[in-house]
Amino acid sequence: MQEKGTISIHTENIFPIIKKFLYSDHEIFIRELVSNAVDATQKLNRLASIGEYKGELGEQKVVVKVDKKKKTITVSDNGIGMTAEEIKKYINQIAFSGATEFIEKYKDKGDNGSQIIGMFGLGFYSAFMVSEKVEIITKSYQEGAEAAKWTCDGSTEFEITPSKKTEIGTDVILHIDKDNKDFLEDYKISEVLRKYCKFLPVPIVFGEKEETVKDEKGEALKDDKDNPITKKVDDVINNPKPLWTKSPSELKDEDYLNFYKELYPFSEDPLFWIHLNVDYPFNLTGILYFPKIKDELEFNRNKIQLYSRQVFITDEVKDVVPEFLMLLHGVIDSPDIPLNVSRSYLQSDANVKKINNHITKKVADKLGELFKKERASFEKKWESLNLFVKYGIIADEKFYEKAKDFTLLENMEGKFFTLDEYKGHVEANQKDKDGSIVHLYTTDPNKQDAYIQSAKNKAYDILKFTGPLDNHFINAMEMKLEKTRWKRVDADIVDKLVEKDEKSESVLSKDDEEKVKKIFEDAINDKNFTVQLEPLAPDEIPVTLILPEFMRRMKDMQKMGGGSPYMMMGNLPDQFNAVINSNHPMISKILNTEDEARQKELAVQTYELGLLSQNLLTGNRLTSFIKRSVELIG
Repeated sequence: MQEKGTISIHTENIFPIIKKFLYSDHEIFIRELVSNAVDATQKLNRLASIGEYKGELGEQKVVVKVDKKKKTITVSDNGIGMTAEEIKKYINQIAFSGATEFIEKYKDKGDNGSQIIGMFGLGFYSAFMVSEKVEIITKSYQEGAEAAKWTCDGSTEFEITPSKKTEIGTDVILHIDKDNKDFLEDYKISEVLRKYCKFLPVPIVFGEKEETVKDEKGEALKDDKDNPITKKVDDVINNPKPLWTKSPSELKDEDYLNFYKELYPFSEDPLFWIHLNVDYPFNLTGILYFPKIKDELEFNRNKIQLYSRQVFITDEVKDVVPEFLMLLHGVIDSPDIPLNVSRSYLQSDANVKKINNHITKKVADKLGELFKKERASFEKKWESLNLFVKYGIIADEKFYEKAKDFTLLENMEGKFFTLDEYKGHVEANQKDKDGSIVHLYTTDPNKQDAYIQSAKNKAYDILKFTGPLDNHFINAMEMKLEKTRWKRVDADIVDKLVEKDEKSESVLSKDDEEKVKKIFEDAINDKNFTVQLEPLAPDEIPVTLILPEFMRRMKDMQKMGGGSPYMMMGNLPDQFNAVINSNHPMISKILNTEDEARQKELAVQTYELGLLSQNLLTGNRLTSFIKRSVELIG
């Protein structure tokens, strides 16, 4: 019997909107049609398991075929199939979900429907984005059911006719339009299938491949010319049982590493991983890997893939995964993450926040466990881990509460300390007159070597902070740790890095100090340099150039692109202090030089030595300094 009808929709404008605008990316049609086919197959499995289908299941799979001559793509399954009435119900009533009714019907059988992808009706219509005509040829599993064929050309008109199909299941045939003929290329379909369907729970077949024939022992059979005998077999493009669907107890390290290579073929092995497996109060499975990351800030995001029941959704997971963990790699799969109607992007929801918090907790717990059980290994991995940990401390107070116990500080000798351990290590020698413990650090041991040596002469300990987030981390630490100050080793003269009550006496009188100050102000002649005299040890260098800690931090944050209201002021100028060591013999020599020209020359030379120690002597000024040095030596 032939039947014609009209697709049931509320207004005539809805269908073209669905066809053209619901799905932003045309390739999504493959995901939707293959997912529907998998859904139909799983439904038949479910019916067989509870005795409602007693026929042969056969080899269950979904087959995708391209016919360039006929300009068609066919997606076939041997699943539950449909009657003509069900076609009208599920295909023509767009807003109705077949999966919803299926779950409701069988919920008393103890199945929560977690394996049913559903939304056949709406997802199916993505086919019309690339097709001028779509056909469905289907035969229901129900005994005595007649096969049917549904045809629609993309208008609201459809036609249902009897079909000669003998096997249960469904074929969806897309007649590709001229604007989308690139989908008739095998490589294109293969690419899309591997992107969206790589881990679907039913084998997805696309084309054939050559396979070596083996004997019972697993050895390759060969012909009389000693060539391996091959045969053509279905090319299954997916892994129906990916690692995250298995229990951690049945997996070895090798399994996790092999799966990582499957996800990221050209990456180094990860440091370690976390296997997520939650079923209350939300469903969440997945595996998150910690990749090796060097000190440079490699914001290589979008490495975590989001799936919903093994269907790839997106690799933009910023709401599901905390911001500071966006550098992780791996897979998250959850049916409880709310998606928009086309499953193309996330929507805000309470579950998203819960999942986000859970991932934060799992990561913190894993890091804490590794630190306690394998501290030496943890320290070796700190170069990569510190970026995650410091970012988390800056961004998330709850993470900090756990992370403070395994956050490490490394000193110049390569020794590692927790925050509490380091406080005990430096408390005796680096407590200032106000009772604050001063943490000294270097951001560039080579450039700041002169300052480091001066600090070491006072037996101060110096930390290494050479990472891109360290400036922000230090700011966060000063807010979180009481009576703790952080100073870069070149942020002040050595006697003021850790200020004590005692102070050295100057060998110069007040009048002589004013004369020296005037001599150097005239020699420097730069408004960005403030001259000050300090009575330092005679063996300290005569002129020390200091960029005060506050100003340096502002400039560092400006380079990072934010973090301070001063960023609105434009580029901050360098405001250095030129600290003259009034107790150095060279200063007395300059003061006592009667020839004014010679006096200025010596002051300039001494000042430029200070510039040289800060790598600030460049270009023409460096050339002049070298020339003058040769003349002075001669």
